[in-house]
Amino acid sequence: MRHRRVKRRGKWLLGSLAVVLAVSGGGYAVTAQPRSDSGRAKDRQADGLPRQTAPVRRGDLSSGLTVEGTLGYARERKLGAGGPGVLTWVAGAGSAIERDGRLYEVNGRPVRLMYGTTPVYRQMKTGDKGEDVRQLKRNLVALGYGTGLDPEDATFTAGTATAVTRWQKAHKAAETGEVGKADIAFASGPQRVQRNDTAVGDEPAPGKPVLTLTGTERMVRFQLDTAKAGSAKAGDPVTVNLPGGGTATGRIESVGSTANPEGDGQGSGGGPGGGGGGGDGKPKVQVEVVLDDAAGIKGPDQSPVSVRLTGETRTNVLSVPVGALLALAGGGFGVQVVENGAAREVPVELGMFGQGRVEVKGDALKEGMQVGVPSI
Repeated sequence: MRHRRVKRRGKWLLGSLAVVLAVSGGGYAVTAQPRSDSGRAKDRQADGLPRQTAPVRRGDLSSGLTVEGTLGYARERKLGAGGPGVLTWVAGAGSAIERDGRLYEVNGRPVRLMYGTTPVYRQMKTGDKGEDVRQLKRNLVALGYGTGLDPEDATFTAGTATAVTRWQKAHKAAETGEVGKADIAFASGPQRVQRNDTAVGDEPAPGKPVLTLTGTERMVRFQLDTAKAGSAKAGDPVTVNLPGGGTATGRIESVGSTANPEGDGQGSGGGPGGGGGGGDGKPKVQVEVVLDDAAGIKGPDQSPVSVRLTGETRTNVLSVPVGALLALAGGGFGVQVVENGAAREVPVELGMFGQGRVEVKGDALKEGMQVGVPSI
């Protein structure tokens, strides 16, 4: 193929380039409006060569992107009062509470944390059956009060009542052998107090929030425009730039299925609205990231972080800056190769876009070649 010396036949795309990426399969669509002649003239020297060049590089290219998010805790839940009375003590904001720890007290009676996913909804007593009973027995065994109990059995037996009595005696509570909402609350694991919803001295009605809780492990949340939501999938690895320096690895746990029409990114770190979003009014979905070393991550709640989504990676490919692309007069795309004091247009086949670069394929291209890049 005969290369031509550049005489305005190729038109720079930068400045009016519209690149639309369909991330799945590495596909793409590119449309371009060339810059005006006066704009292009600024990119050339008197001898017709471009003022700026960049090398053709060989290496790995990732289609990932970097987004802003927040460092928070696991999702929030409200803990309602177990019964009527005066709130006489409540765990402070920021407190971490483990199994059997006090959450709050009503009329001096503590409500303690037990682990389980089914909420306490009744007074559990001898003869009752259900998942709540199974959870109770597992906790009694874990705490050392349930010697001889089958933690997988869902029946409140006489042995269960005995174990409950032991637990009550250890805490200097009335030894009734029964337990209910006024005594315990179930949560999936250790909890952190996000905030107090009721103050000491208040009389919370049954079911009204006393505390807002989160899990104790750190999580990262961010929001993506719905148009980019396909670039984030559950299980994808990410890298997080942490406050104060350093990085952490993790993976995407969930991608929201419902777009937030406001895209305001407001809300608490544990709540459904948190996660940095920009407030540009564009519909967004929330993405949650779990960290590989969540217990070792430090930083204030709601600290800003940046998240690098890995996306697809192509290895050992040639790439050039996206701005180096030309719209060729005969159709298609090319680059302006500059060597030996001359410039020529070289048609290229485009591959994957990423990190401000684009994969290019063509027999005439070699690593280290200089290509013209218009001034910004």
